[in-house]
Amino acid sequence: MKAWPKVALGELLRRSDESTVIDPAAEYHEVTIKLWGKGVISRGKVSGSDVVSARRVVRANQLIMSKIDARNGAIGLVPPELDGAIVSNDFPSFEFRDPDQCDAAYMGWLVRSSPFVELCKAASEGTTNRVRIKEDRFLDQQIALPPLTEQQALVARLDALAEKTRQVEAHLEAVERDAEHLLALRFRDAIADAPLRPMAEIAPLVRREQSIDLNGSYPELGIRSFGKGTFHKPPLSGGDVGTKRLYRIEAGDLMFSNVFAWEGAIAIAQQKDFGRFGSHRFITCQANAELATAEFLRYYFLTDEGMLKIGEASPGGAGRNRTLGLEKLMAIEVPTPPLAVQQTFDRLQAEIADLKAKHTAIREANAALLPATLERVFTGEH
Repeated sequence: MKAWPKVALGELLRRSDESTVIDPAAEYHEVTIKLWGKGVISRGKVSGSDVVSARRVVRANQLIMSKIDARNGAIGLVPPELDGAIVSNDFPSFEFRDPDQCDAAYMGWLVRSSPFVELCKAASEGTTNRVRIKEDRFLDQQIALPPLTEQQALVARLDALAEKTRQVEAHLEAVERDAEHLLALRFRDAIADAPLRPMAEIAPLVRREQSIDLNGSYPELGIRSFGKGTFHKPPLSGGDVGTKRLYRIEAGDLMFSNVFAWEGAIAIAQQKDFGRFGSHRFITCQANAELATAEFLRYYFLTDEGMLKIGEASPGGAGRNRTLGLEKLMAIEVPTPPLAVQQTFDRLQAEIADLKAKHTAIREANAALLPATLERVFTGEH
């Protein structure tokens, strides 16, 4: 395959130093750049009256970078919706000298590739925490540049691939929305006319206090907010535990973080959580097997109605000032349909969880497709 000729970036780009007179009565988008080629975006609008330092204007299709994080992939094209946005001097921008020599869209794909990120690293210098890209060194870097027709063909190919990956993601999201909607409808049907019972009856508190050995090791468990499940914390030594009380957790426990239950820090302990411990901030309940399932109760507490009741049982201000009270939790009344109805609903929950797990694998492969293609296209000479 024919090698592409090498061209210095300075032959393709020139600095853009367009300044602007800030109108105090106007609003301006301020630009920021996501790492690893994830795009140039607005960090929000700012009133002209609040702009206290010098700013430059950027234009659509200019190449823009972060001096600090270009070496981490913070570089890209200014999108049309940010034409006229303002940036500080920490975000140098560049115009294309000749559109017949270098297609802006081609450069937009090239800068997202790992070989180009390495080029930005080579153009950066400085001590730890003060590494900056040097514009002159950046413009001296060379890239392999195919003819314009090949650039345009590659852009068309990459645009098509990006659209396909977007469509896959949109399809997965649509399927999951439909599944969640079905689950919500089935839950509504399940609890219609169901009797209400207090938590003290259907899922009472359980405390399994652990005796502490100074030479022992005690891996802790955490609960993510918004119903995101559990996570594992590093183990504590017996000495680190000190006077803190730890409680053993068993698979199937319905758990609440007493400081963040109000934002959905509610989970069920899994088999993988066996052998871990919760602090006194964990509220652990065990479902009465004759009346309720932990999975059904967890779903209820993460509904709008359930979260409202948790919020009412967590008085105080925001954050750690909102503490879920034990007595108030035990007094919450929960709809309790027949156990068989709950178990049928739990099977549907499990099916949807399995579907999402499969989607996770598809998403990972889908997300890796475009970076892998960029790697193949832009690594080496063609």
